[in-house]
Amino acid sequence: MTNKNLRSLPAVHAILKTTTIQKLILSHGQENVVSEIRVYLDELRNMLGKVNHSNLETSPEAIGLAVGNRLVTNFKPKLRKVINATGIVLHTNLGRSPMAEEAAKAAYLAASGYINLEVDIETGKRSSRQDSVREWICKLLKCESATVVNNCAAATIIVLKSVAENREVIISRGQLIEIGGSFRLPEIMKVSNAIMKEVGSTNITRIKDYESAIGTNTGALIRVHTSNYKINGFTESASIEELIALGKKYNLPVIDDAGSGAVIPLNCNGFNEEPNPITSISLGADLTLFSGDKLLGGPQAGIIAGKKEWIKKIESDPLMRAFRLDKMNLAALEQTLLLHLNSSSASQKIPTLKMLSVSMDELHEKALQLETKLKQIGFCDKIQAKISEGFAGGGTLPDQQMPTWVVDFSSPLIDTQSLSNKLRTSEPSLFTRIKDDKIVLDLRTLKNDEIDITVQVILGALKTN
Repeated sequence: MTNKNLRSLPAVHAILKTTTIQKLILSHGQENVVSEIRVYLDELRNMLGKVNHSNLETSPEAIGLAVGNRLVTNFKPKLRKVINATGIVLHTNLGRSPMAEEAAKAAYLAASGYINLEVDIETGKRSSRQDSVREWICKLLKCESATVVNNCAAATIIVLKSVAENREVIISRGQLIEIGGSFRLPEIMKVSNAIMKEVGSTNITRIKDYESAIGTNTGALIRVHTSNYKINGFTESASIEELIALGKKYNLPVIDDAGSGAVIPLNCNGFNEEPNPITSISLGADLTLFSGDKLLGGPQAGIIAGKKEWIKKIESDPLMRAFRLDKMNLAALEQTLLLHLNSSSASQKIPTLKMLSVSMDELHEKALQLETKLKQIGFCDKIQAKISEGFAGGGTLPDQQMPTWVVDFSSPLIDTQSLSNKLRTSEPSLFTRIKDDKIVLDLRTLKNDEIDITVQVILGALKTN
């Protein structure tokens, strides 16, 4: 590197005086801007040392513009809105349930100001944050009491700890599930300090297996819904009715982990196979657990409903403070529960329920619109609207295919995998499926106001190829 090349690089303080950098300091902070300037100057020195870059822009203004572009890229938020054209309604990697507009607004208002989170407005005295949702859960499920924690795994842990710490909990071997992130029920049992006692076999567990296992250290009976898989063929399992009757016979609490929170019927194949918490409560389960962000269609939460004596014990556990919901999720959950109390409109106002119950005729109409728009932009081959199959996702209805309408296509300009990558990394990001070497856009999860945006994202990805 020549001294002349070195002298072409301005000092940091000179770059800091430029108008571009002064604006960047206001938006990104001086420490971040100075750090990025120094990194960029080091890169320029390396380039000048290898080749004589006589045309390299090294003025303070040019460096300021380059640093600005780098800061925009480096400080872009990691979490951003995406368009889900996969057809998977409860897409765990994409945040599961999109919330109803009323729930999203409630969360925003709670986040942007103060709310009466733990104070009774009428008396001015301290109250429980659970009061905001307890009444609505009790009305919906017709239970004695209820409480909520931050997810269903937390609900399982705190229930087992409160009900059966250092005592045996009898469970079928066929229900030793593993949920997302490699969390397994035996590990959750261990964390709760409950002692797991397996009975039966993977495919067959009869009520007599539970009864034979009951002893002096038995603390509870539990049923866990196998929400993310099905065992078919030669199978048999004890019903929740049998477990509840057995619990009453031996004066043992019965816990029902009902999974997805399917509290209202939907026009969806296989939906009636999902355990309904209302049914569980009405049959006499002592505690019923389910998720708030699956078929309930709300924020991430673990809902615990049942007998008042157990709810009171759970809420007095020190873990409750670690597992509790924040004000935004509580506000969103309350609005979701209020929508569910009017079952006739819930399926239209809660996006998850609406997507699962949408008619094939409506999906067909949307598919034809998308097909027509894609044909108009060019750059695409073999564009076709057709019937296909999809899944609910999120550990719900695992073996139930749902009929849907899709539009698939390929492009002579780029291979399908590369196009899929470009769509995913576009702004906004577009997630699709690939089948038979074609991009597949599923209309079940593509909202009406996203069709034109989707077309523009595809056009942009193809034009920049």
